[in-house]
Amino acid sequence: MMQDPKHIHISEFNYPLPDARIAKFPLPVRDQSKLLLYREGKVDEDRFCNLPLYIPAGSLMVFNNTKVIQARLHFRKETGALIEVFCLEPLLPSDYALNFQQTSHVAWLCMVGNLKKWKEGPLRRQMTVKGRPLTLTAERGECRGTSHRVDFRWDNPEVTFADILEVFGELPIPPYLNRETQESDKETYQTVYSKVKGSVAAPTAGLHFTGRVLDALREKGTDLEELTLHVGAGTFRPVKSEEIEGHEMHTEYISVSRATVEKLLRHGGQAIAVGTTSVRTLESLHHIGLTLMRCPDASEADLHVRQWQPYELTEAEQAVTSVQTLQAVLDYMDRHCLEALHTSTQIIIAPGYDYKVVNGMVTNFHQPQSTLLLLVSAFVQGDWRKIYEYALSHDFRFLSYGDSSLLMKPGNGLK
Repeated sequence: MMQDPKHIHISEFNYPLPDARIAKFPLPVRDQSKLLLYREGKVDEDRFCNLPLYIPAGSLMVFNNTKVIQARLHFRKETGALIEVFCLEPLLPSDYALNFQQTSHVAWLCMVGNLKKWKEGPLRRQMTVKGRPLTLTAERGECRGTSHRVDFRWDNPEVTFADILEVFGELPIPPYLNRETQESDKETYQTVYSKVKGSVAAPTAGLHFTGRVLDALREKGTDLEELTLHVGAGTFRPVKSEEIEGHEMHTEYISVSRATVEKLLRHGGQAIAVGTTSVRTLESLHHIGLTLMRCPDASEADLHVRQWQPYELTEAEQAVTSVQTLQAVLDYMDRHCLEALHTSTQIIIAPGYDYKVVNGMVTNFHQPQSTLLLLVSAFVQGDWRKIYEYALSHDFRFLSYGDSSLLMKPGNGLK
């Protein structure tokens, strides 16, 4: 039986991280970062540009092609108070692509900075977008936890909300960098393959990839595939409860194409995930497939993966393979004539989790006492401390702009 992770103490996943080890800026050349290699319990290192040497022949690598949006909007009240409105996820329309195309009104779930100064009434800002003058207003709606609904309206139908964010928004770099966003972040805080707008944080494992590394992977015969998970601000939320049972995972929205599911099946339901967001999406697909095996007529809403769902399986369900679950997903897409599956996940991957799809991952070094460190520990079967002690003692750079690692599942060693 799978271990119940709810009673894991987050304090067991602490380690000393001096501020000097947090990379405040990326290296001038992305692929010159250090690469930690973990296979069969052994730790080694190289440069990221040599990653293709270590990917087993015939592997499938899966990338998250989400694009970070300039989600921070600043308004100044007549009193002089500065209010920051940080767009987290679209409410009206709730579809990202449709929301960005709107030309007069959208609503978003937002975090509000300096909230006490925004008592009532709309905020206004005059601006010029694409040479067109307009007034943008923001009106605060109901409170949802630590966030609020905010309705944005503007008076120029030739300007989309995407245009406004592009010109008026600021890229939301991680809070632990303790610095202002700079012009250079607009390029360096996006992956070279980012395409689908919607994230408020970058899938940072992908920041190391360059065109030449991707080309070298293709030349080696590695299959490259993309999916989309829009990264929410909750990815930075620390675990504040003593046991992880008290931590509520944030919901993230995923989109997986039919071609990706087919390719996963051709590779025996196994893949090397680039980044924890790809890990979460691929493993969520397995649990979506289990839902469909139980209930073939499940609605799209029923396919949402709940936080503790993977730990509530029967013994028979635990034995189901990723090939079986991915086939169930593909059959569902066939029945409903879907070219892409759109749903959401709240999955928490912690020690005791049984990985089904991911047999290798490229990932950066994560914050102490974070859910991402739990995810890594589950993958390396508790060996995370050895990996992190090596990185700390060998001058690796940590967090979003830091160095990278390639972790391989035991029994799937590097060639």
